[in-house]
Formats: sequence, structure tokens, C-alpha cells
Amino acid sequence: MSDELATPVALVSEPRQASGGSPARAERAGRPRNWGLISLWIALVVTSLIWFFPFVIMFLTSVKSNADIAATAPWSLPGDWAWENYSEAFRMGNLGTTGLNSLLVSIIKVPLGLFLAAAAAFAIARIRFRAHRLVLALIAVGSMVPIQIALGPLFNTMLGLDMLNSLPGLLLPYLAFGIPYAVFVLYGFFRAIPDELEESARLDGASTFRIFLQVILPLAKPALAALFILDFVATWNEYAIATTLLRTQDNWTIPLAVQSFSTQHGTSYGPLNAFIIMSAVPVVIVYLMFQRYFVQGALAGAVKG
Repeated sequence: MSDELATPVALVSEPRQASGGSPARAERAGRPRNWGLISLWIALVVTSLIWFFPFVIMFLTSVKSNADIAATAPWSLPGDWAWENYSEAFRMGNLGTTGLNSLLVSIIKVPLGLFLAAAAAFAIARIRFRAHRLVLALIAVGSMVPIQIALGPLFNTMLGLDMLNSLPGLLLPYLAFGIPYAVFVLYGFFRAIPDELEESARLDGASTFRIFLQVILPLAKPALAALFILDFVATWNEYAIATTLLRTQDNWTIPLAVQSFSTQHGTSYGPLNAFIIMSAVPVVIVYLMFQRYFVQGALAGAVKG
């Protein structure tokens, strides 16, 4: 009789003993480790530190006096935080004028260039005509032309149009060199949009322009956001065309101001690094605003050719 009672007790006690540990912990213990994912995370952390370390040194240098810079290691904290380096750099580099010029050029050029590029890409990708592949090939060739070989003819053209040393004269070349690449990327994105969406809109009585504005452009937000970041950074940092066309300091953009500041005040390491940091703030803000679309939009044009 005792043996018969002992058997159920043993059967009941075994599950309790097995469930003594946490189920999640037992599941993790039985799951094999993904060493490939762990290696990727380690590589990501190491790469982030490699990229982040120079910016830390730049910031620490920007808040040090010249005596601190000479007496301490680059990565050490300053004895006295010289925040006045930022106001001094702002004043010496005329950052108010040059920053406003760059911001004005970027705010006008980037949205206008993306709209024109989107319209051209929509026409090539969605409107059927015989020479659309030839037009696309010409645009692709235009995106491959190096800026350096066009600087001489560009200078003569702007001089003949009496647009030298002016911000409007800078906008036109920026648009001409920026639009082909955007068209090439958006063409692939628009080709990947199903034709049924456009046909449905046409059945509802929408015109081609209305389809472009209300159907195609909202779907292209990821690609447009990625191109906005790339185009804004390229426009903000562009140096070759700006130094060719702009002569007076009142029309200079940020890259010309940085070059002039480093030439005139190259030994003032604190204000120089402060000036570089302040000149990069708008680019960082734009990237943080659109970064969630960046990866998705950057790969969107490769879905379908």
C-alpha cells in the first residue's frame, strides 16, 4: 500500500523540482549563443568609439586655453573651462554672416532640387515615352561628371551672366550638379511603386500632376528624407564651386569661412575647434530630424530598376 502511494507523490514532485528555476532562464540556457550577432555588436561598439573619440578630443580642445592645450594631454579635462572660445570664434570667423549664407543656400537649393528631381524621375519612370532610357542614361552621365573639370567653364559662364560673386549665381550650379544623382535614385524608387495605385487614382479622376503630388510623393518620403540629408550635407560642405564663384567675405559660405579661420588663426586651437563644432551643428540637427528614414530611403532605389 505504501508503494502505491509513493508513486503518485514522486510523479507530482518531479515537475515541481524541474520548475524550480525561471522558465526564461532555462530557455536562455538551452538556446545556443549567436556568436555572429555578438561579433557584430562588438564591431559596432568598437567602430563607434573610433569615430566618437576624435569628436571628444575636438570638444575638449575647444574649451581649453592655449596654456592648457600645451600642458595637458588631448583627452584630459581642462583646468578652467574656456567657454569664451565659442563667442570669440563666432566673432572672429564672422559666423553669423557666413552661417546665414550657407543656411539660405541650403534651405532654397535642397527642397527645390529634390522637387525638380522628383518630377523628372516621375516623368521618366511612370510616363511612357520612347526615349526614357536615353534620357535616364544622359542624366546618369551628368551625375558622374567631376566638378573640378567644370570649374573653368563655370566661372566664364557666371561671369558672362553677371552672376559672379552672388548667392543666386551659386544656387544654379548647385542645382545643376545635385539634381542628376537625385533623379537616378528616385527613378528606381518610383519604378518599384505598383501601377495599380496610379490606375486607381486615375479612375477617381485624378490628373497626372495630382497623382504626383498626392500619391507618389507621400510614398517617396523615405527616399526623399535620405536624399535630403545627403544633399544638405553636400551643399553645406561644398568648397570647390564656392571658392571659384564667391569673392567677397560677405557672400562666403561655411567652408570658405573655416578655411579662412584656419589660415588666419591656425594657432588659436581652442577657438578654431569651437568654430568647427559650431559650423557642424546644423548638419547634425538635420541628420537627427531625418535619420529614422535614412537607411530605409538609401536602399529604396535598389529595389527595382
